[in-house]
Amino acid sequence: MLRGTMNPADFPSIQRKVSPAEWQTRVDLAACYRLVAAYGWADLVFTHITAKLPDTDHHFLINPYGLMFDEINASSLVKIDINGNKLDTDNPFPINPAGFVIHSAIHAARADAKCVLHTHSLNGVAVSAQKNGVLPISQQSMFILASLAYHDYEGVALDDDEKPRLVADLGNQAFLMLRNHGLLTVASTIADAFLEMYLFEAACTIQVRAMAGSQGADNLIMINQTVLDGAQAQIMQGTHGLGGALAWPALLRKLDRSDSSYRN
Repeated sequence: MLRGTMNPADFPSIQRKVSPAEWQTRVDLAACYRLVAAYGWADLVFTHITAKLPDTDHHFLINPYGLMFDEINASSLVKIDINGNKLDTDNPFPINPAGFVIHSAIHAARADAKCVLHTHSLNGVAVSAQKNGVLPISQQSMFILASLAYHDYEGVALDDDEKPRLVADLGNQAFLMLRNHGLLTVASTIADAFLEMYLFEAACTIQVRAMAGSQGADNLIMINQTVLDGAQAQIMQGTHGLGGALAWPALLRKLDRSDSSYRN
């Protein structure tokens, strides 16, 4: 653990110090971090999930830098501004301002970007390095391709000069494949961002396995373009228009059965 940090379990709850709306966002975001760890998408203490705080213009929550994702709880999340400046004076945990470069660009550019989720999973990075990107070979990929953008690798994302290009490449899409880097989802809720990443990761995992088992893309069966064109309507029908909200309560129950400390 980084010098100056403490065990999040020893950090007192701040529930009574924040609004009910902020506390709910904290609980949901902490749950999202725990779920990313549980599904094996974490990259030690690296990558980030950010959420915009309700009733604020440019205040966000980000992970305490140096904590594993399965350690994070609602109280340990750090409040920052759009420039990555720490606003929680009582919070002892450090943050990684450089890690907010990608997130801040998207939050600033898109009013609907209430949550931005970024991973460096092995399967996600593997597909991001393939020239053709996500292939239309699974039901999961069909949903991804309905709203997918790509951004070419420019090195470790530390430079503000990259922001306009990243935002332009993303446009109004929900899924962004960062070439040679990883995956990113954008949503108006934490639940939707997680569900999007679940589908994104599943599509990449299926593709890696299918490519390995078929000795290349030439032996894969591609989904018909007519079916792909109807993907959005099928998504709405399958989820009743609720998106991540349909699965989120069950995911929280899953977490609570094993460890409910994310709620602290």
